[in-house]
Amino acid sequence: MSAPTALGAQLDRRFEALILDWERTAAAERSAAAGALRAAVESASTLGLDMAVLSATGVASIDDQLGARPCGPGELHLLLAGDSEVYRASTEGVELVARGEIDLIRWYLEHLWRRGVSHEQVLVAGEELGTLGPLRLLDRQLALRRRGALPIVPSDPCWTLAVDGVEHARERTHEALLTLADGRVGTRGSVLAPAPGSAPAVLMAGVYRGEGELSELQPAPLWNRLAALAPGGRVRRVLDLHAGVLCQEIPDELGALQFSSLAEPGVAVLRARAPRATLEASPPLVAPPHAHAERHDGGTVIRIAVADGKLEAAVVQSIAGAGEDASLERIAAYATTSAEDSSKPALRRVQRARQAGRERLLSEHRRAWAQRWEQADVRIDGDPELQAGIRLALFHLIACAGDHGEAAVGARALTGRGYRGHVFWDSDVFVLPFLAATHPASARAILEYRVRRLGAAQAAARAAGRAGARFAWESAASGEDVTPRSARDRAGREVAIYTGQREEHIVADVAWAAGYYLDWTGDETFREGSGRQLLVETARYWASRAERDSDGSAHIRGVIGPDEYHELVDDNAYTNVMARWNLRRAFAETTDGAVERTERLAWLDLADALVDGYHPDSGLYEQFAGFFALEPLVIAEIAPRRPIAADLLLSPERVHQAQVVKQADVLMLHHLVPNEVVHGSLIANLAFYEPRTAHSSSLSLGVHAALLARAGRLAEARAALASTTRIDLDDVSGSTAGGVHIAAMGSVWQALAFGFLGARPRGDVLELEPQIAPDWELLELRLSFRAARLRVRVSADSIDVSSDRPTLLCVAGAETVSVGPSGRRFQRA
Repeated sequence: MSAPTALGAQLDRRFEALILDWERTAAAERSAAAGALRAAVESASTLGLDMAVLSATGVASIDDQLGARPCGPGELHLLLAGDSEVYRASTEGVELVARGEIDLIRWYLEHLWRRGVSHEQVLVAGEELGTLGPLRLLDRQLALRRRGALPIVPSDPCWTLAVDGVEHARERTHEALLTLADGRVGTRGSVLAPAPGSAPAVLMAGVYRGEGELSELQPAPLWNRLAALAPGGRVRRVLDLHAGVLCQEIPDELGALQFSSLAEPGVAVLRARAPRATLEASPPLVAPPHAHAERHDGGTVIRIAVADGKLEAAVVQSIAGAGEDASLERIAAYATTSAEDSSKPALRRVQRARQAGRERLLSEHRRAWAQRWEQADVRIDGDPELQAGIRLALFHLIACAGDHGEAAVGARALTGRGYRGHVFWDSDVFVLPFLAATHPASARAILEYRVRRLGAAQAAARAAGRAGARFAWESAASGEDVTPRSARDRAGREVAIYTGQREEHIVADVAWAAGYYLDWTGDETFREGSGRQLLVETARYWASRAERDSDGSAHIRGVIGPDEYHELVDDNAYTNVMARWNLRRAFAETTDGAVERTERLAWLDLADALVDGYHPDSGLYEQFAGFFALEPLVIAEIAPRRPIAADLLLSPERVHQAQVVKQADVLMLHHLVPNEVVHGSLIANLAFYEPRTAHSSSLSLGVHAALLARAGRLAEARAALASTTRIDLDDVSGSTAGGVHIAAMGSVWQALAFGFLGARPRGDVLELEPQIAPDWELLELRLSFRAARLRVRVSADSIDVSSDRPTLLCVAGAETVSVGPSGRRFQRA
């Protein structure tokens, strides 16, 4: 984080916080202008300006002189150096909030950071204020706010993503990377004016049009369009990751700030300064075809029919000022309703937002983002480029899922319409783990998406002649499978797609997500209710799907594993072992009263009988029956630069007959269910399978990074992690235009948490096996475990852990200890 701004020549810029040295700046105004200063401070608060007064006097003296009682959203703090105390003044009076041997300025800057205010947006004013005085300084800041001045754009490269100009070939990629989302609504980060190659879009989570494999996310009306601008190569876009805002600037023509409120999901705000003619010519909402628009006293409403009701958007806007220095304030709101509902929920939301006021909306949004970063940030000292890539991944993970109701997280989240917005195993296995360990409510919402489609999964199982629940490989609104049945290859030939019919590990993946959530949160309500139901119904599916041979062994035949280069194989190790885990976990989560004893015991018997392809002589798991008999081709030897599409390099036919793997398959078992594979087998399987893996799926490198770290191959792990963070930044697959690869971003966090930190729950104990890459000075993660908030810092010499409540930890295999707010240091061997 950058340092706060000294006074200098900065007086005509809008700041988000002021620090005033009382004795050096306000002493002259204590009597003559005390009332005016008090009124200015209170007005500043209503316009969102935070203030702190630094004084050597006591609280009674300073409060008697200033006497301000702000009502927010801006705050007033009294930093009292004489007693080393911090007070907050509000309409309720003056309250002590901190005391002790503290650096007052540092304390306040950290407080502002937790409110979403960057240090660059803070002005420190001391004796250099001179004759200007604090009252005139405040008047200038209030005037800037009232005429729509925009906040300072932070420049810290570890907390921002900047794009200069418009590159036709990469514009859609940039739009995806710069997407603003609140878990409910996502808006691609398009240039505000029409630009070459642009594909602006607003998408709502789980809102689809069409049926079957043609179902796709419904485009919503656009709230972020301006007219009569020619951005060319002059536009600069900066995404502030910490505050969740996107800033755009065209020198001498446009300045704009946009956000999709994390505090009020479904509400979006555009603030712009541009020539009045430009602003007046800009429609407040741009509707897609077949939309119905209405004008009301409270704003404009647009409705669109969707698969299960209506999508509604509403907008209000105002334009102030004249000539070249006009300002626009636009607020949009989105909601879904039933087809019969005429209550106009989006219009009600936008009217409430307008009443709250633009500064309160911005303050609460920034604070919501800052709070999420307090729960989820990852810090790496010594590698700023990697740090920036990690934070971009975390930004999109935070934004991809809401924390109320259900969260339908597609393969590209809300950043684009790739894969039509369908939901895959990506959300269960790659996205949910991050959320369960940082913001459990969002993980629960992802599970709720599956819970509400359990009926469809049960119907799919019955249609296939099975019991239990068979979840769809690709899912949309109804939960029915919407996977395409065929497609044309690059030669124009129509080829069958079998994933929807045979990539059945999705059943166990959903169960694993439920178990993972329970392990991290201990959510007993979910455990006793729908969580148990998910585990039981998926176990019943495997009990009906497996086949018994005369020797008593059990098999799952004709499936597709994560390695989709090889289709319709028997006894895929990943599928079988995950099914085995599913059966055993369902047994552990039930009692004879909840499920008949004979059925529960049958699950255990089947789990023990399922073949897993393990070869004790080599320590290897055979990926599927017959894999070791295929051509022993090592893709790393003929294509040293990976990722690579091996099927294009070698032809699909040859790849099908060779030991070439698309992505982690056997190794996914060591990643997800390490207790279900033979202890110590990771090293041999990693050495065998990694060189044979093309990494042509974005899901692969992050998993390998985690496993390489666990295996002690730290430099390779760091390189794989860095490559994963660049998948979208460098558009490695040429497909980021359709949206970011949210599962790959989830694997970035997993590589850090599971791999380098070695974090694994064991009942009420969190186990840690920390590692640190050679060029890192520090690795820090923030985690949520069993309702406790932890901070873990790993250096070359020590491991420091603190928790906001007593938490049981086992670090590096030592004895279990309790760690609380005071923290504990563990020396590394």
